[in-house]
Amino acid sequence: MSSADPRVEFATGARLRVWSRVWRYLVVVLFSLIGWIGIYALFAVDVEEGAVPDSAPFWALAIIDPVIWLIAMGLLPLRRRIPATVAITTGLMSSFSVMTSMGPAQLAAASNATHRRWAPIVAGFVAGVLGSTIFSRFVPESVGEEFPWWADVAGSALGFAVPVTFGLYIGARRALIASLHERALEAERERELQIEAAEAGERTRIAREMHDVLAHRISLVAMHAGALAYREDLSREQVRDTAVLVQDNSRRALTELRQVLGVLRATGSEGVEPPQPTLETLPTLLNEARAAGAVIESTGSVEGAPPELVSRTAFRVVQEALTNARKHAAGAVIRVRVDGHAGGLLAVEVANGRGAPAAIPGSGVGLAGLAERVELAGGTLEYGSDEAGGFAVRAWLPWEECDE
Repeated sequence: MSSADPRVEFATGARLRVWSRVWRYLVVVLFSLIGWIGIYALFAVDVEEGAVPDSAPFWALAIIDPVIWLIAMGLLPLRRRIPATVAITTGLMSSFSVMTSMGPAQLAAASNATHRRWAPIVAGFVAGVLGSTIFSRFVPESVGEEFPWWADVAGSALGFAVPVTFGLYIGARRALIASLHERALEAERERELQIEAAEAGERTRIAREMHDVLAHRISLVAMHAGALAYREDLSREQVRDTAVLVQDNSRRALTELRQVLGVLRATGSEGVEPPQPTLETLPTLLNEARAAGAVIESTGSVEGAPPELVSRTAFRVVQEALTNARKHAAGAVIRVRVDGHAGGLLAVEVANGRGAPAAIPGSGVGLAGLAERVELAGGTLEYGSDEAGGFAVRAWLPWEECDE
């Protein structure tokens, strides 16, 4: 049987738990016996020398002392439930038992002090000092009256001050350990919340990317496929060209989806994101939409190259707006305007008139995700219907001027 056997570990742990409870009682028994033997051995010597005229009361006390001690020992298991009561009771019982004074009363006083409540601590301390002093003053003359009363009080106070101080130390240590444990638990909870928030943010980001990529590509595929299904006037060459466009957009959608999934699967430095489209690729986006049959009017002027985050966000605004226009206003004229310069704002507007809705279901999350994207870039987004029944999406993105 190896040392790693769980049965061995359980038995070892059980023995340690038993020892952690028993050793205190063994120490109490040891000190009690030392006190009992010391006092009554000294008295026996005095009796032998004839220094004590009447030894009967003392011998009676020597018999009563262990009986009281046994009662006090029986109270010790209650010290965790009613520490102050046990400390006061055993302290007063010390008036008739040196064994109790040297053992159970001091353990009860120490246990009472671990709770760090001053009124019970003082009450238990006073009871112990009072009981121990009374016993000292009523011991036969040859033992008890060699010192003045104040010396007995001082000795008793010192005898109980030590366990009380030790109990206060244990209580402070327990409180510190509990505080550190609570801090560790709180730190663990905060770490778990941070991980959950990071995971939720990452899922939201991936969802935005997948929506932006797939919604655009699949809407193009749907538009081209719809043309093949309903346009009977297309020539063989037009049908072939349209089929090529469907194939090309399907392949691109699959490639971009694989790139996103690759980022999800990769770990560490392997999870490098693929290049993201920016305003530099906006003409390609518009040409793809025109090839699918959309009528687009593009205006505006961008002076210089915006920061990558701003440029990427502006591209996604146009892409999402074009996708929505194809879904909900097929055949309507789409007006795209992008204006801006460094040190100001980059304004993006995509508006479409009323058109026939295409048979492409909407998820309802595109504009919400777009608003999150624009907000992350520090901009604002507005969208809604106009009086003519059209729809417009407008975004303003901050374009900070870079110092040369």
